[in-house]
Formats: sequence, C-alpha cells, structure tokens
Amino acid sequence: MIYLQLFISFVKIGFTSFGGMSMVPVIMEEMGSHGWMTAEDISNLIAIAEMTPGSLGVNCATFAGNQTAGFFGGLVAVLGVLSPALTLTLAVAIFFTKFKKSPVMQGILRVVKPICVAMILGVLVTLFRSNILPAAGIDLFALGIAVLCFVLLRTKKCSIPAVIGIAAALGVVCYGVFPII
Repeated sequence: MIYLQLFISFVKIGFTSFGGMSMVPVIMEEMGSHGWMTAEDISNLIAIAEMTPGSLGVNCATFAGNQTAGFFGGLVAVLGVLSPALTLTLAVAIFFTKFKKSPVMQGILRVVKPICVAMILGVLVTLFRSNILPAAGIDLFALGIAVLCFVLLRTKKCSIPAVIGIAAALGVVCYGVFPII
C-alpha cells in the first residue's frame, strides 16, 4: 500500500509542478500530509537533492522514497515523478507523428524552429562570454578547448560523449585537480 501511495504522491508532484524549486511546496505538502517526513527531513531532502547531479524532482523522489520505504520505495517514487513527463512526451510524439504533414503543424514549426535556434544561440553567447571572455580578458585555454571540441565534432566526426570526456579531462588538467599552469 505504501508503494501505491508513494507512486500517486509523486505523480501528483510531477503533474502539478514544473521542475526545480517549484516542486518544493508540493513535496513538503505530500511528505507532511502522509507523515513520511518531518520538516527537518524535508529540509535535508532538498539540500541533498540540490547538491547531487540530476533533476531536483528525480533526486527528491529517490531520497524521499528510499527514506519512506527503502530501495523499492525510491524506485516507485522515481517512476511516479517521471510518469507525467513520459506520458505527455508520448502524447506529443503521437500527435506530432499523426499531424506532421498538416499545414497548421507546418506553420507552428515555422515559428518554433527559429525560436529554438535563437534560444540555443543565446545560451552559446552567454557561455562564450562567461567562459572564454571573462572579466580578466580572453581565456586562451578555454578558447583552445572550445576550438578543439568544434574541430573534433565537425571534421573528425567524434562522438559527443567522447568530446565531452576530452573537454572534461582538459578542463581538469588546465583548471582543476592537476593544473599545468
């Protein structure tokens, strides 16, 4: 019964919040109303979820479910919080496949595609300015890593995970654990 309650609670959390910190009030309400966690436990839950890699919702579900009902509780809670996103994504995929040739859908995509490209370019400009052009001037190591990644992706056709690994290793060597400077 606890697994069903966890699943339903985290489905509610997934459907009624939009990720990130907007989930916190719903998580607090669900955990408190069922008596699964104290206010201190919930505070710890949020702190741990924020510190660990991954989405806040999945991290909170894992921790809360595990604290409430062990390993399977964590698994059920994660499935619950991911169910709304999966359901909506599948519905959109089915809708898109069915109507992708319609003039209305083509019109929508004609508007959405440039907006998506502009958003990605905005992120690239922001990352470029903060990483390659910091206040101290041009960061030649960061610029070198960026150019190398671009070359590996475009001309050498390296896989994205390989390029991410190479960039991470170079970042660790240039800036992190084993700086060469």
